[in-house]
Amino acid sequence: MEAQKLSLTAKRYPSDQRIAVVGLGYVGLPLAVALAKAGKDVLGIDLDGQRVAQLNAGISYIKDVTSEDVRAAVHAGHFEATTDYARLRDRQVIFICVPTPFDAMRAPDLSFVRSAAESISTHLQPGQLVILQSTTYPGTTEEVVLPILERSGLRAGNDFDIAFCPERIDPGRKDWTVSNTPKVVGGLTLHATERAAHVLSSLGAPVHCVSSPRVAEMTKLLENIFRSVNIALVNEIALLCERMRIDIWEVIQAASTKPFGFMPFTPGAGVGGHCIGVDPYYLSWKAREFDFYTKFIELAAEVNQSMPFHVVQLVEQALDRACVVMHNARILVLGVAFKRDVDDPRNSPAERVIELLIERGATVAYHDPYVPHFRIGGNVFHRQQQILSSQPLTEASLRASDCVVIVTGHRAIDYSFVVRHSRAVVDCCNATGAVTNDKHHVIRLGTGDGR
Repeated sequence: MEAQKLSLTAKRYPSDQRIAVVGLGYVGLPLAVALAKAGKDVLGIDLDGQRVAQLNAGISYIKDVTSEDVRAAVHAGHFEATTDYARLRDRQVIFICVPTPFDAMRAPDLSFVRSAAESISTHLQPGQLVILQSTTYPGTTEEVVLPILERSGLRAGNDFDIAFCPERIDPGRKDWTVSNTPKVVGGLTLHATERAAHVLSSLGAPVHCVSSPRVAEMTKLLENIFRSVNIALVNEIALLCERMRIDIWEVIQAASTKPFGFMPFTPGAGVGGHCIGVDPYYLSWKAREFDFYTKFIELAAEVNQSMPFHVVQLVEQALDRACVVMHNARILVLGVAFKRDVDDPRNSPAERVIELLIERGATVAYHDPYVPHFRIGGNVFHRQQQILSSQPLTEASLRASDCVVIVTGHRAIDYSFVVRHSRAVVDCCNATGAVTNDKHHVIRLGTGDGR
């Protein structure tokens, strides 16, 4: 099957109206609500009964999906949530949108994908289309999901269809959403690809068909590894700039004036979210099966993973200036979401920064207007698993802290206020760059301020 021969024949699949979305998290819920808005009859399935109850009451627990949109979909009869997989029997299309984390050794953890596929297999019906959207390594759709589904006694390509369409959710973005971001899809057969493309086209965005699920799976990894590598590059240059006492933020701003051949990336305390910090390990793990070692990709991941350790070094420099030892220090971390202005803390570099500070004897608190509770520990860096709660950001809390560490620069925070009332500040994301009051006690990552 060649990609250029694929065509979108909307009239051939007019009946794919009853859709199920398995996994109602950061990917599944936006998809389910968007499909409901497009007039589809959507059944959302999640094992978390509390989530299901909230959604059926018209309440969203994800910042990118408004409660108004959920409520409208429920009241229109286009969306319902359940924990009952048996209700898949009357669905024509089933999306799998479950987490794909890695384990402690950075190996893929497909337990959620396998569990979802097993539950679907029990209720799989002839004629159904299954679309995997969970980010994973090339081969997962055909080597993991397909064999589990065929335990039903049905055969892919004959009795049911299967395809892969990578999710392209960027939490917090308003300009590119699930409804207008172009889709990529590859099916096991030409029929599966065209059918999946027709369903996806109902969201309103262009659909690009590729020749196989493996191509679609690799597409997703390439997109995110591209970002990982470029973030690692700018992180490494930021470290060099510190030694040379050059402001990396000014350099990036200047380079961004070039209208071609340059794309700005910014340094920080590390990478987070589900994709950028995870995808490189999925591909490098799979590559070893082919006696191939992704040295360039793994080096980029190594650079990014080292940044929290560098942040701790900057904190030590700030404390030294104030004649405070780390063992007795009180540290306030600002921002634990993985990116600014979102409520998603998954794989946030703040987790490692906090763990390293605690292990060095510091007392650490955090403030994040979007993340009320934050889990740390349960690993080799900090054995005890803890759930921290966001503390109020006040003049008193700032003055009581020996050092304030800005990991994620939420725009809701007044950084002039932070700088004015703090003894020492380590700024990992240039949140204080526009602050005009006295910043002699501020160390910005990538500038050499601490030297």
